[in-house]
Amino acid sequence: MRVLGIETSCDETGVAIYDTERGLLAHRLFSQIAMHAEYGGVVPELASRDHIQRVLPLLREVLADAQLSMQDLDGIAYTAGPGLIGALMTGASMARSMAWALNIPAVGVHHMEGHLLAPMLEDTPPAFPFVALLVSGGHTLLVDVPHLGEYQILGESVDDAAGEAFDKTAKLMGLAYPGGPLLAQLAQQGRAGMYKFPRPMVDRPGCDFSFSGLKTFALTTWQTSDQTEQAKADIAYAFEEAVVDTLAIKCKRALEQAGRKRLVVAGGVGANQRLRAKLQQLNAEVYFPRLAFCTDNGAMIAYAGAMRLQAGATEPAVISARPRWPLSELSAA
Repeated sequence: MRVLGIETSCDETGVAIYDTERGLLAHRLFSQIAMHAEYGGVVPELASRDHIQRVLPLLREVLADAQLSMQDLDGIAYTAGPGLIGALMTGASMARSMAWALNIPAVGVHHMEGHLLAPMLEDTPPAFPFVALLVSGGHTLLVDVPHLGEYQILGESVDDAAGEAFDKTAKLMGLAYPGGPLLAQLAQQGRAGMYKFPRPMVDRPGCDFSFSGLKTFALTTWQTSDQTEQAKADIAYAFEEAVVDTLAIKCKRALEQAGRKRLVVAGGVGANQRLRAKLQQLNAEVYFPRLAFCTDNGAMIAYAGAMRLQAGATEPAVISARPRWPLSELSAA
């Protein structure tokens, strides 16, 4: 079964084709970062408009890369939520229109399920069951995954997502958009032990997170420092260290709570090198997607959709999108 995947939930347009027998055949991605940087953040209307312009050219490219035609497709998967409603509707409209014209099934995919399954695209995919850490600019949660479609939330952020805290802290310190990767890069120049940041919510039971206080702590620390470039790097180091330590402590706790030996890490913050190194020290098998598949991409949507369609999932031929969609509401196909 060859499935086309379309990802348009936020500010990146991803298109890919996954074959259930041959694996990932082709994928392309266009990032809107340069466009949104002018405004200091994602502008939803511009994101939707740009998706309209990008999907079809990217589709032609992946078909050429895979040496396929539209008639060779057996199904289409698209991101149905969560995300920006206009951006979601763009992908849903295109996917449903093409599926109707080709008389093939289409299925809406949960964005976080796509991230959760991204490591399945690697040469050594994890086996079920496992605990997943989904950590990005919009989400931070720990999920117990017994089987495909069975998701129990073990913990989530009660305020800012980890990536959101990175971005906001970077902005408070005067870094350009998108600040998270720049802050992580700056942290590499920082010195250990210069500042000590708290590890929020590790002193109480459970697997929930809270990162909003860290950015306030970073701002206060920056304002009371000598505000040199080295001080900025040292604060970035301490901030990143606190986030990574907190995530590692909660992951260890979640693995013990669920009785699992495998940890899957996905989402944009999963590309952070210090986080990867720290989680590798856990007493568990740890799986990451390749760096290109940590951020939003069409490949993960194509794979998740292929698994759903292969399991017999069916949906009415209507255009639907859910900007808010709890992962726990999903069920097995």
